[in-house]
Amino acid sequence: MFKVTKYPHGAFSWAENVSTDPESAKAFYLDLFGWGKYEFPIDENNTYTMFQHQDENAAALSGMIPEGVPSFWFNYVTVEDVDALADVVTANGGTVVQGPWDVFDSGRMLLIQDLEGAHLGLWQPRNHIGAGIVNTVGAMCWNELLTRDAATAKTFYGNLLGWEFYGDERYTHISNRGRNNGGMMEMDENFGEMPAMWMVYFHVADIDAAMKRTQELGGRVVTQKMEAPDNGWFTVIEDPAGAVFYIMQLEKADPWEE
Repeated sequence: MFKVTKYPHGAFSWAENVSTDPESAKAFYLDLFGWGKYEFPIDENNTYTMFQHQDENAAALSGMIPEGVPSFWFNYVTVEDVDALADVVTANGGTVVQGPWDVFDSGRMLLIQDLEGAHLGLWQPRNHIGAGIVNTVGAMCWNELLTRDAATAKTFYGNLLGWEFYGDERYTHISNRGRNNGGMMEMDENFGEMPAMWMVYFHVADIDAAMKRTQELGGRVVTQKMEAPDNGWFTVIEDPAGAVFYIMQLEKADPWEE
């Protein structure tokens, strides 16, 4: 009920940790989420770690990070044709950062930035669909844009990916082909100088226990535990290498339906 074999165009499908300290980050995630792993070399200096959950790919980690860039989580959206979208990105004011290019036989990728500079990967799958499991405990369950201009972001992503939106002035829900597909939060002065970015959420069984374990493993709890009415509890945490992300204890996880 949470296993995925195919993502529709416009759906979030993958998250990848790009780390300045892959070994400490790897140990942190294996313990916190109870993940397994398998690894394969990218080149003589770098290894790609595929995290496993219930015998499915759940997320990944790489140490291939430009010098001076802090650790981060990177989000991907499945699309039918990345090459066709490169011009759509620029025509709507966005930036093509890199690509499109082939990632071995796994798929084809385009790295973009929206008008505020938030990075996103567009993924055309071949042998790798993305996460084979979502929403359940230990898996990716939500993706969210932190932005200071939700109206502009809605126009950009609506034109690019065909998303539709609903919600209020504080929080925007993203709908993709009738399915809930993440959200957008408009940042205020409490976010300081934090840049616009896409964030990933992972579902945990017990958020208090996960927050405690985060600190025991050398991570940091960034925010207090907060309630999302009718959905559960969430907080922002930081891994030992500095990458930030959400954990959330969902009241009820939505099953995946294809």
